[in-house]
Amino acid sequence: MTPPPGWYPDPSAPHQERWWDGSAWTEHRRVPGAAGYAAPQAPPPSPLPPYAGGPGQRRPAGGTGRAKAVALTTAAAVLVAAIVSGVLLLGEDDGGAPEAQTPTVSSPATDPAPVSTAPTSSPPPSGPSADDPAVVEDPLNGITFPLPDGWVRPRYVAEDDVMMTTDGTYDCPGDGGVCRHGLVISRTVTGKAESSPKTLAEQDIEDAADDAYDRDPAGGKLFGGIESHERVGAGPVAVAGRAGYYVRWRVTTAKGPGGYVQSLVFPSTVGTESPVLVRYVFDAGEEGPPLATMDEITDGIRPVGDADTGGGVGSGIGPTD
Repeated sequence: MTPPPGWYPDPSAPHQERWWDGSAWTEHRRVPGAAGYAAPQAPPPSPLPPYAGGPGQRRPAGGTGRAKAVALTTAAAVLVAAIVSGVLLLGEDDGGAPEAQTPTVSSPATDPAPVSTAPTSSPPPSGPSADDPAVVEDPLNGITFPLPDGWVRPRYVAEDDVMMTTDGTYDCPGDGGVCRHGLVISRTVTGKAESSPKTLAEQDIEDAADDAYDRDPAGGKLFGGIESHERVGAGPVAVAGRAGYYVRWRVTTAKGPGGYVQSLVFPSTVGTESPVLVRYVFDAGEEGPPLATMDEITDGIRPVGDADTGGGVGSGIGPTD
């Protein structure tokens, strides 16, 4: 029910009263309790359209704190108007004529403290991420490699089977180009009837040395070519719970300090268990990575999804020098 015409607290200025004509607010205002203010007749045109809502009707959501106070005040006014209307109805039931009543001015409502309805953010769950920054995965062969300090995932490397490199590059001492002090390559051995890890490692070590220090794929000699090599290690080794074999050479080049190459072969833990070949290329000299890092990487190779199955079966890696 719409409140009857009368003086009510002004929604835009609760300290004064405004005339409600029964359907809309007019521009007539007065000080609360002032006498001699009769009901206005024809309200003058307003330069701004009055708020369409009447006493007890709330403004649209999203207003300011003042709008909330106005809404609460008008709600109180509606309650007062309902009480007055009830008294008038009771007077008519008693047979008496209704008296003109002025709605009592209620005290302005206190604007309540705003209550935030925004959801509270909870901290993300702790624990390792799906992409462990300290692990590099070779999904084709079903293994992961530990990423030692000072090593990074391959960036701007042409070969797609490089698992990691040392951080940073330098100018090659031979025919020019960009070199890295260390890299690790992982690939599947295919096209060979031989499956013995020892035989495959023995067959691969010379190719590993040539590819790393003799000639690049374009025919350039980044280190001036290989002058000699020395076998510095070989033997069985357990890799990801499988019996493998490694061979390591010390390579002397025409330019630069030379380096170390290692061919490591072991059966894959997935699919047809095809042999996996891992090549290590480490520059010699002060700038090259420690040879112990070869052993660290080999010992940390794991089957994908298995953090416990590592080395330990069979012989460990032999002397590094």
